Amino acid sequence: MKTIKDHETRSKGAIMYKRMLLILGLLVAAYLFISLTAENTQKGDTMSTNDLMAKKVIVSMVTNQGTIKLELWPDMAPKTVENFLKLSKEKFYDGTYFHRVIPDFMIQGGDPNTKDKDRSNDGMGGPGYKFEDECYAESGEAITGKISDEKTAMKVWMEIIMPYMQKTQTPDPAIKTVVDSVVAKQNGSPIMAHTVEYFMEKTGRSGDLVSKVLKHPVAFGTLCMANSGPNTNGSQFFIVTAANGCSWLDGKHTVFGKVIEGMDIVKKIEKLPRDDKDNPLEANQAIIQQITVK
Repeated sequence: MKTIKDHETRSKGAIMYKRMLLILGLLVAAYLFISLTAENTQKGDTMSTNDLMAKKVIVSMVTNQGTIKLELWPDMAPKTVENFLKLSKEKFYDGTYFHRVIPDFMIQGGDPNTKDKDRSNDGMGGPGYKFEDECYAESGEAITGKISDEKTAMKVWMEIIMPYMQKTQTPDPAIKTVVDSVVAKQNGSPIMAHTVEYFMEKTGRSGDLVSKVLKHPVAFGTLCMANSGPNTNGSQFFIVTAANGCSWLDGKHTVFGKVIEGMDIVKKIEKLPRDDKDNPLEANQAIIQQITVK
């Protein structure tokens, strides 16, 4: 006769297995996402941004190192630009400094914690709320039929399979087999053995799987939101100083503008003497004095 303890042990084992499977699955997703993002960027899968940059807002960021003039793109990232302008008008950024500067990479600022004397909390602050990323635009085209490439397999994995596995206590055996195989092989080939409709039916997914296109790459001179993961935007931002941009960050950080004057000031800030956490030394901080909207 099986005891209650046997059932509990088996139940705990199943839960632990499920958690481990999800962790491994997410690691696979992260690995594939990074490699596919770089591949897609090289192939030019970035949408034409002319229309999304049609409307522009010009702001001047006055620092003790000099003035940086920025062009913001509200058509491309409406929520992000609105948030940046709101905080600027509220003088939220006044008195903050660029707390993370890395030559040939970027300069990062916008943390209210930098207004105090405690350097240990720099990079951890925000406005008290978070909002979603605006990295991609939907093409309007539904993805159907055979899954013939890693890019589509990754999309099925991220938007159909993983959400299903996270919310389901007893997953369909066929889906579980696919997940186990993806984790073991470290690629999307097990997903490509089926169609999009197959996974939608097995998981109960409703609504079309729609293709998305990157709005803008994280390129040299662009103004981007810093975050601690997907959809965790607040007040922190960074300006890219890497001459070739940062393709590995494409799709992970919302691009909402660019430097149009004062890139020499940005380059000056990136070279400020800093500590082992890339935080400029107190005597060399680049302090934002005010941000004005033209």
